[in-house]
Amino acid sequence: MNHWIDIETVHGPIRGWRCDPAGPSRGAVVVIQEIFGLNAHVRSVAERVASEGFVAVAPALFDPLERGLELDYDDAGTQRGRELRRELGADRAIDLVAATAHLLERGGLRTGTMGFCWGGTIALLANTRLGLPAVSYYGGQSVPFLDELLRAPMMFHFGQRDPIIPPEHVALHRSKHPGAIIHEYPAGHGFNCDQRSDHDPASATLAWTRTIDFFSEALR
Repeated sequence: MNHWIDIETVHGPIRGWRCDPAGPSRGAVVVIQEIFGLNAHVRSVAERVASEGFVAVAPALFDPLERGLELDYDDAGTQRGRELRRELGADRAIDLVAATAHLLERGGLRTGTMGFCWGGTIALLANTRLGLPAVSYYGGQSVPFLDELLRAPMMFHFGQRDPIIPPEHVALHRSKHPGAIIHEYPAGHGFNCDQRSDHDPASATLAWTRTIDFFSEALR
């Protein structure tokens, strides 16, 4: 069953989209949004995670700034999303992810995170700062944080034709985190999102299979 929940955080209550599997859960995953808010695409990712047997909660990270925000994948949406990302900041975003993870862990669930674009960077920080297994899809803001030490299993997905994340940035991930699993795909930025022009179904399918296998092991 998919439904909205309230999540209490140190920055006030925020909403979350919770999705539960049909049968017994194999763990839990916090699904971390892009800069476009907790939109239909991110909710659909949480629903897919639940269909794989995991409890999934996607927190609305922009709720402390503008409740219920959903932006379009266009120039205006990108500009507004970047403004909100800067205003919220990584530290507050991690606080909101931590509150979501604690909610799931209090229910006895081993918990990991996965995030996309900006959310991919926050997923990395959920690993280094919260000790949660994490999967980062094309985290375009991660380079400044690569000196932080991993505290749990980590997987990265990158598109080889991503104009936002050049090859040298991917190489930095490999050199700074040799213990992480890093995959590259013949795709651009945002290849997992079917609402983006860079959507690449083949790459998205392969990355998804690898992600679910990762959580199956890390949250066992």
